[in-house]
Amino acid sequence: MVLALILAAIWFLQRRLIYFPDPADPPLVTGAERVTLYTSDGLELGSWLFRPPSGAPDQRMSVLVAPGNAGNRSGRAPLAAALAAEGFTVLLIDYRGYGGNPGRPSEQGLARDAEAAWQFLTADFGDRLIYFGESLGAAVVTGLATRHPPQMLVLRSPFIDLASAGREHYPFLPVDLMLRDKFPVAAPISKITAPTLVIYGTADRVVPPRQSTTVADNAAGLLRVMSVENAGHNDDYRKQLVEGLAERDWS
Repeated sequence: MVLALILAAIWFLQRRLIYFPDPADPPLVTGAERVTLYTSDGLELGSWLFRPPSGAPDQRMSVLVAPGNAGNRSGRAPLAAALAAEGFTVLLIDYRGYGGNPGRPSEQGLARDAEAAWQFLTADFGDRLIYFGESLGAAVVTGLATRHPPQMLVLRSPFIDLASAGREHYPFLPVDLMLRDKFPVAAPISKITAPTLVIYGTADRVVPPRQSTTVADNAAGLLRVMSVENAGHNDDYRKQLVEGLAERDWS
């Protein structure tokens, strides 16, 4: 009886163990402009757009940044600024429930949010797009890539799927049976032929490196795998991302 009650509580409260939003609407940072995304289920999501600064090369390429499961867009602003300095237009999104946005996060909801971001970028900047997703965001952009193939797909610290990630932290629970949100990566990426870059840290304790390398092994369009020695899950990967994008000829 007690076990049944515990499992029932986890079933109903599980999204609180998956999503850790900072709900505050962050103050605008230098170099960003406020934009609004409109989802298919009627939400208006605040996001930031970074354009290449004066003097930077214009790559004529946009980067859609899908964050992980915690914080809000202010924590990814240095990454967006670094990419803009290299000549990329960068859309830094916050999901529903994050960064002052309405709604509650879920797998279907985040898919709608990514779709709204894609629609914004293609309408205003064309279809020369790079998708960059970190951790949970890697699953979000992988799903988006199955519907709208990008010029390049970049996954930082991707997991095989959410159940595989969950078993690492809750090995005593029947995670596969309990999860409402699945977030597969390794299975769908086997059908995505866009050039794919996988970046991970060798000291990642949240998403073990073997999960990221499994994703890379399954990627139909694998371009490169970048392992960052002694880097953890929440370390700064800007250098590796910029390096990986700089290797491509975007002309």
